[in-house]
Amino acid sequence: MNRPLLIVKTGSSIPSLVARRGDFEDWIAQGLGLSRAEITIVDVPKGERLPSTDVVCGVIISGAHAMVTEHQAWSERAAEWLNNAVENGKTTPILGICYGHQLLAYALDGEVGDNPNGREFGTVDIHPRADGGDPLFAGLPLPIQGHVSHTQSVLKLPEGAQVLATSAMEPHTAIVFAPRVWGVQFHPEFDADIVRTYIHAYADVLRSEGQDPEQRLATCHDTPVGTALLRQFARLAKQSMK
Repeated sequence: MNRPLLIVKTGSSIPSLVARRGDFEDWIAQGLGLSRAEITIVDVPKGERLPSTDVVCGVIISGAHAMVTEHQAWSERAAEWLNNAVENGKTTPILGICYGHQLLAYALDGEVGDNPNGREFGTVDIHPRADGGDPLFAGLPLPIQGHVSHTQSVLKLPEGAQVLATSAMEPHTAIVFAPRVWGVQFHPEFDADIVRTYIHAYADVLRSEGQDPEQRLATCHDTPVGTALLRQFARLAKQSMK
């Protein structure tokens, strides 16, 4: 790629997991199949400045342990940047993951809040829309299953957005917000080990909400879908430079 792919880092994972496996941006880079030389990472909670989308081939907004509804200053700045990028009609592909998915919705005047169905953890079945015509989802291995770990969700779609996929607990698992602008509530960069670590970390919270962490752990298994989706996004980003 002549231009790097931008990873907008919006937070870090569980410290013990970071020490053992790396952080969100490491997992995303591995899933994309790109070297660090092909990626630019901007840590927005640390105050790092986001570049113009003209100098990158694509943008991925990472997950975070923060909540969009906290309206932290760095998050509001990132939302404004995303709104400008989309509203200016740029063709640069953008993908939001979990927090990034919700941040995109918020930036484009959608609504984000606690998932009324409760926290969603584990490896879940993802049900794509019937026509299957979206380029990001084209050719993904079937059945589509993804790793999830989230409390909040997109509650109301921005104007013009369309749902691409759902799960049993999440009606907005994947959204296309605008041409070449997508969000996924699942974590394509996770593997079974990572999502199991999250379930163990939040086991007491899940029990307090009437969920069974052991049952959630039993659902966890590796799936090729996440890597396939990230590789597809990398291809679309590369094509955007032509």
